[in-house]
Amino acid sequence: MIPPSFDYAAPTTVDEAVSTLRDAGEDAKVIAGGQSLLPLLRMRFAAPSTLVDLGGVDELRHVREDGDAIVIGAMVTHARVLRDPLVKEHLPLLAQATSTVADRQIRHRGTFAGSLAHADPAGDLPAVALVLGAEMEIVGPNGRRVVPAGEFFVDYLESVVAPDEVLVSVRVPKQGSWVGRYEKFNRVAQGWALVGVAAMVRRENGAVAEARVGLTNMGSTPLRASAAEAALAGADSPDAVGAAAARAAADTRPSDDMLASADYRRHLAGVLTKRAVAGLV
Repeated sequence: MIPPSFDYAAPTTVDEAVSTLRDAGEDAKVIAGGQSLLPLLRMRFAAPSTLVDLGGVDELRHVREDGDAIVIGAMVTHARVLRDPLVKEHLPLLAQATSTVADRQIRHRGTFAGSLAHADPAGDLPAVALVLGAEMEIVGPNGRRVVPAGEFFVDYLESVVAPDEVLVSVRVPKQGSWVGRYEKFNRVAQGWALVGVAAMVRRENGAVAEARVGLTNMGSTPLRASAAEAALAGADSPDAVGAAAARAAADTRPSDDMLASADYRRHLAGVLTKRAVAGLV
């Protein structure tokens, strides 16, 4: 299908982008890599009055170390995340999860921050951002604000970023002594996850001291599997991990659609949580 007509703006600074969004009104949209927005435009599920293209804003292309965190600019692509030495060293979970995103072509165009701003609960990286404790830096007419990942995702395809704001960077704490793994189940190699699990554990004396488990496609937003996290504390055997993982779907509301039933998604959440955590302990 042919997208609806729209005005196009190509700012070269963040301030110019914010000013353009403010003047264009609430029907304006930001486009970065475009791998999520362009299909919506072509199917006319989105009809913005103005597209504000961040491709010319070079200040958003950085990956830098900031104390105990790595800061990733909004125009950093998935492909760059994969090859960046700081990410490889300090955020191996993010690197591993990013390698499962779609295919090579999309990873060369799509951006890490864009996948978070799109707020699709079936996307791989929002759940990873949750368990890593990422913080999003947002700039708007009223200045800058920082929002933790746990407060960033509001509903299906909806985040806290206002129509006149821009997500400019993501600050991700270094993993340190935590180890992590991302597991997902999809129908085809490049497809969306029917369910995905981002797991992180910190080990002491051969057992799980703490655990974080993030769920992909188990509700209208990415979720933390708090019941499984609590049950995993102290787990020191495959049986203990399996019993705790069985609680991964507690308090979730997965969809029931043509791809999978809600019950099947709940089953997958437990299986993938067990698989992810078992590979870490």
